[in-house]
Order: sequence, then C-alpha cells, then structure tokens
Amino acid sequence: MRISGGELGALAAALSGKQPAPRRAVVADFKAADGSVIDRGLLLHFPAPHSFTGEDVLELHAHGGPVVVHMLLGRCLELGARMAEPGEFTRRAFLNGKIDLAQAEAVIDLIDAETQAAARSAVRSLQGEFSREIQGLLDELIALRVLVEATLDFPDEEIDFLTAGDALGRLARLDERLRRVFSRARQGRLLRGGLQVVLAGQPNVGKSSLLNRLAGDELAIVTPHPGTTRDLVRGTLHVEGIPLHVIDTAGLRETSDQVEKIGIERSWRELERADVVVHLVDANFGVGEEDRAIADRLPVGPARITVENKIDLAQRPAARGETGSGVLIALSAKTGEGIELLRHELLNLAGWQPAEGVFLARERHLSALNETATHLAEARALSNRLELFAEELRLAQSALATITGGFSSDELLGEIFSRFCIGK
Repeated sequence: MRISGGELGALAAALSGKQPAPRRAVVADFKAADGSVIDRGLLLHFPAPHSFTGEDVLELHAHGGPVVVHMLLGRCLELGARMAEPGEFTRRAFLNGKIDLAQAEAVIDLIDAETQAAARSAVRSLQGEFSREIQGLLDELIALRVLVEATLDFPDEEIDFLTAGDALGRLARLDERLRRVFSRARQGRLLRGGLQVVLAGQPNVGKSSLLNRLAGDELAIVTPHPGTTRDLVRGTLHVEGIPLHVIDTAGLRETSDQVEKIGIERSWRELERADVVVHLVDANFGVGEEDRAIADRLPVGPARITVENKIDLAQRPAARGETGSGVLIALSAKTGEGIELLRHELLNLAGWQPAEGVFLARERHLSALNETATHLAEARALSNRLELFAEELRLAQSALATITGGFSSDELLGEIFSRFCIGK
C-alpha cells in the first residue's frame, strides 16, 4: 500500500510508532487506533523529492487477504489519507516534474501491453527514449526560431541571419528527422492498438473457417448451411507482435430472416470501422456477380484484400496476385495452405517493418507529429514572408510540445489519466 503527500512522518509514527530512515525497510507493527496490532510488515519512507511522485511516499508491505488489507486501509484513512483517484500517483509524478506526459502514458501502455514487443516498446517510452527524440526535435526547432526572430528583430543589419545560419537547410534536416520519428511512432501505434480486420462475403464462402484458422481455435461454428453465422464473432491473433483483431461477419445477402437481417446490418456497420476488409469468394467460381455487388458496396476507406478460398476443392495452388481492385490471395482455410500469404499481406497493408526501437505511440502523438509536419511545410512555403514563416515555426513547436506536456490543457490531462486503474 502506498501513500503519497506532504510530511508523512507524523502518519508513519501514528501508524507504527516509528520514524523510518529514508529508503530503508524496517519491520513494524501496524496499529489500530486503540493500539491493537493490525498486522506486522515492512515500512519504507521515501522523502520528497526522491520518490516516484516527487512527494513524501510511505510504502506499507503487509500480509495479503482482504480483511487485513481493509483494516489497514481504514486506519490510514482515519489518519487523514484518502483514496487515490484513477492514475493519481502517475499524475502527481507528471505535475511534479518527475516524468513527462509521454512517459506517464507509457505506464498504462506497459500495463495494457498484449505482446512482448508492445511491452518492450512501452518500457522504452517509460525510460524516456521517445521523449528524448521529441526534445531533440524541439531543440532544433527552437534554434531555428532563434535565427528567424533575430532577423525580425534586426531587419536593417547587413548580416542575413537566415542565410548565414542555413535556415532552410536546418528546416529540411528537421523535416527529415521528424519523418523518421513519425515512422517509428506509427509502428508503435500498431503494436499498441493493432489492426481491425473484418471478414466479409456471401454466406458459406468460408469466413468462419478462415477466422478459426487465423486464430488457431474454434471460435466460430462452421457448417455447410448458409447463414450459420448470424452475429459478429471476434478473435485476436498476434503476427510479428502486432495484435490483429479479426471479426467474422454474417454472410452478406438478402434475407427475410429477422435475426440474420440484424446480423447483416451489424456486419455493414463493422465494415465501416475496419482498417482492412478481407473479401472472401469461392475459388471454385471466382468473383461472380453477387461478389461484385458486395465489393461495390464495401467502404472505400479501409484497405482491401480479395481472398479466393477453398483452393483444396478447386485443386489450385496457393498464390498472391494483383488485380485492378487490389491484392488477390488464393488459399484454403480448411488446410491452411496460403494462410501465411494472407498474414504477410496484412502486415504489408499495416505498413509494418520489423525493427527495434519503435515507440508505443498513441493516436494523439501521431496527430501532433502530423500537425507539426504541416506547419513546417507551411513555413517552407512562406520562407520569403518572414513574419508568417516565424508564426508557422511557433505553431509547429506548440503542436510538438503537446506530446511531452509542454502545451497541455487540463482537459487533455484529465482524459489521459482517467484511463488508469485506481491509484496507479
């Protein structure tokens, strides 16, 4: 149990009768208000500012069990402590300058990591690697702004600060460094959130069989009767550390069955939210008129893969090809032949390039980096209008600084820390 606040020596004394030396564990009896012993455990004191939160922190190591923990918690509340709000310890660490905002988000990303690759990336961000990259970009941007502001402040001087300082060259190098950071951050966003893959097609083309094959488990019921799947069935698999959230949908067709009709409506809604749509057709017949009608209705936003399933029945080999509408993969969900081609294609569409050093970035990080790139592009276009050039550089700095918390509103902080578990 951890307590963070100011001047906790009095609380420690009232609870245990001891004033522990800084950062040294001592055996202590934790006592109730009447002096009876609640439990015997270890007590540690981390004086401010040398603690995770930057405040005084007490750690109570007691025996497990809900009754003992409840009694000890109640005694701490009697002595003036209160329950921590979601993410409050990490929020206090941020507000007291112990970590920046990107590191604070990395705490919850590490807890929520679904793969080893995601966990390693979260640790890198928690240790400040992502923040150092952002700070490096900010340092270069600030140095460039100094040149521009100097030129604005001394317009009559004979020295051309922009030319002498290679302002446009600096801007080009800054832009290139930003692109590299964005690439690593985008990879990390995939590790964190994964890819939403929706299987679509007519009834009985093998969508459920493909889901089961990809997931390596019998998640969906498979029968030869069309319309077996009437609602969404979900499964998650990991390829190269990326979570692929695969959704099996009801067969898309006209039907009078009210239950099946509801399932088909849900399927279309899910297709609108997909990152990738895998459109299945029967390899025995190829892309027919009804398949083309479905393809024409599919949303234009998500990437699309056409899969010709049942090559075992059509006696055809597994293959990957290009068509006018995109990639086509021939495979057998039943035997597994060609499944690796599909997995590889999903990673290609995600833009995944296996590499160490990716950051477990969030969507807001990517938005901030994109906004920064936009302002730098505007600055380049306005380099002959110095006041506007300077303003675009200022806006770029403001956008970039939101990643680590330099320009964060209270609403943004509230949104981030509300996602933490209680106290963390």
